[in-house]
Amino acid sequence: MTPEEFRRHGHAVVDWIADYMRRVEDLPVLSRVVPGAIRAQLPEHPPADGEPFETILADVDRIILPGITHWQSPNFFAYFPANSSGPAILGELLAAGLGVQGMLWATSPSCTELETHVLDWLVEMLGLPGGFRSGTVGGGVIQDTASSAVLCALIAARERAVRGGATGRLTAYASSQAHSSVEKAIRIAGMGRESLRLIDVDHAYAMRADRLADVMAADRAAGHVPVFVCATVGTTSSLAVDPVAAIGPVCRTHGAWLHVDAAMAGTAALCPEFRFLHDGLEWADSYCFNPHKWMFTNFDCSAFWVADRAALIDALSILPEYLRNRATATGAVIDYRDWHVQLGRRFRALKLWFVIRSFGVRGLQERIRAHVALAQELARWIGEHPDFELAAPATLNLVCFRHRGGDERNQDIMDRVNDSGHLFLTHTKLDGKLTLRLAVGQTGTERRHVEAAWEEIRESGTRGQGPGTRRSPSKGG
Repeated sequence: MTPEEFRRHGHAVVDWIADYMRRVEDLPVLSRVVPGAIRAQLPEHPPADGEPFETILADVDRIILPGITHWQSPNFFAYFPANSSGPAILGELLAAGLGVQGMLWATSPSCTELETHVLDWLVEMLGLPGGFRSGTVGGGVIQDTASSAVLCALIAARERAVRGGATGRLTAYASSQAHSSVEKAIRIAGMGRESLRLIDVDHAYAMRADRLADVMAADRAAGHVPVFVCATVGTTSSLAVDPVAAIGPVCRTHGAWLHVDAAMAGTAALCPEFRFLHDGLEWADSYCFNPHKWMFTNFDCSAFWVADRAALIDALSILPEYLRNRATATGAVIDYRDWHVQLGRRFRALKLWFVIRSFGVRGLQERIRAHVALAQELARWIGEHPDFELAAPATLNLVCFRHRGGDERNQDIMDRVNDSGHLFLTHTKLDGKLTLRLAVGQTGTERRHVEAAWEEIRESGTRGQGPGTRRSPSKGG
């Protein structure tokens, strides 16, 4: 493909994306294909000769698009958002065009220095502890996901303990509501599932610091070595916030590394009124949140900070001869290859830089506040409806609720609304009860989308139950 051919085809792709952004609201949110349907349309063998680009792009519409679940739909309320925006997409395109592999400062100084600077911006934007800034002994790095962040934190904690002379079984701790990535990290790090302690939660599904203290003390008395605690600021099931301010001193007593995972909820701290999420963060050894969830930056982009970069680098750095260079030898540069598991790395900071500069801090804050307000309004409608109830506190943009008719009724409601194609919900279990989750966070989601979702949920809940009275969502549903 010549530069001129690239220009022509590139215009066609950008036009396709722009058209998609305009029409995504009208597409069925959840893909309706059956297993194997996409592969059945693909030729058994790869083409011997190149095909026209126009043919390839046409097959995106014919084959690929029917198999897409539209995460960018304003009616996508499932899981947590993985939202994007025009600036982020263009930043990703530019990064792909540059084709940078930024494993070392020397392999592209701009890749490293922009990342360092944008992560420092985020410390300011989120009101994080100053010790996470690059000008201190700490600093930040962009990981692919929060799963990688928790793994790196765990490995750093393990190595710090071992190098400090720890003997005995190393143990780690998280709440019973913590993300599955914590257990996966324990397995990958070779500590074994039996080394993970899941701590009881309170009525709001947040970790009980007193139970953590008891379990850690019992482990210590049994000859074990507590090395790692993961506190969650915004659990996946209910957006519960673990009490970091109470957990921190417990970790300090035992010399355990405290990692704070704020993967989705952390974005809310762009707004000063939501910075209660960070109470106690001065106790943390590491912290992460995902701009690719709620900060309009397309996947993947997870911001990860440590209070002591030496602990992370000592755990992950290996310097073979073929990576030695003059800049690294000076000790004056950051080589991000030492800050995560993989060696190679993409120029993720570019899209994040595009987003921050395009929206501005105030623009980002406005959108976060709007999403939270919509979720709070939905929570009010649910609370006022006689057939539904809130299943957990709705503090930010996630609403957990259920029909009072029990698990079977709630499963039926979810199946009906998802099969309709108009919206997409997912579920969890809280106190053993099937609970519906509705997360407001897509870039294009407006009040009318939330209203329509609630109307469809409400109607699905009354089907087969006799005639009911339909009321305006703004009057309680």
